[in-house]
Amino acid sequence: MAGPALAFFGLFAFVPLIGVVVLSFMSWDGLGTPTWAGLDNWGRTLTDPVTQNAMWLTVVLTVGTWLFQAPVSLLLGVFMAGRQRYRAVLSVLFFLPLLFSAAAVAIAFTALLDPNFGLGAALGAEWLAQDWIGDPDLAMWLVIFVIGWSFIPLHSLLYQSGVRQIPASMYEAALLDGAGRVQQFFRITVPQLKYTMVTSSTLMIVGSLTYFDLIFVLTGGGPGNATRVLPLDMYLTGFRSYDMGKASVIAVLLVVVGLLVSLALNRLSGANRMESQQEGV
Repeated sequence: MAGPALAFFGLFAFVPLIGVVVLSFMSWDGLGTPTWAGLDNWGRTLTDPVTQNAMWLTVVLTVGTWLFQAPVSLLLGVFMAGRQRYRAVLSVLFFLPLLFSAAAVAIAFTALLDPNFGLGAALGAEWLAQDWIGDPDLAMWLVIFVIGWSFIPLHSLLYQSGVRQIPASMYEAALLDGAGRVQQFFRITVPQLKYTMVTSSTLMIVGSLTYFDLIFVLTGGGPGNATRVLPLDMYLTGFRSYDMGKASVIAVLLVVVGLLVSLALNRLSGANRMESQQEGV
């Protein structure tokens, strides 16, 4: 029964991946005939200051988005798990950013944060009227905020689902023992959400290696190369500099790093053992 799915995956994922690996050893401008370049592409890519800077910016983006999204998503998910009607209404509002396309979000924030005609100028707020996109010291923080704003709803839904699967009897027992809400949160909710955290963190970290469309529309990698992360560097190298071999090297690096991070998270968390979190309940 798994045969059709495996065939589909092999045709549209594994075969193209093999093609990219082969192309990483080729010299090709995207139009002519590819020629063998050996390890030259890898040497040029790994020693290129622009790509090295893109690697560092990708690390900053990964860590920054995780630190922003993880706690906010957890708290919102716990809040949304309540059965009160007003929480259900707020949950719908929290979910709205997930419905917008990345391009629409980027265009909206570009207009809202325009130093001359945006919210800052309209409200007379000097701190908000800064040139967020044009300032190299602020652009990456803006990107981290916009990405978090866009994807926190998804991770909040994961946590909401996880919280609702925790037996109510555990909270009732803790309440009888005199545990307050804060103690219940750290002693029951957080431990029981261990595997949800692993899943959410994996999606956040691996997803940070694929952010392209939002950053491309919002900053274009600028100002200068202040937000030129690896996915954007791969695109600009391949389709602006017409160096498909070097762009393929970056693509292979992204795949390898994504796989290693996913495997490491599962191994360190113990999620691969799939033991029950409710054993003995």
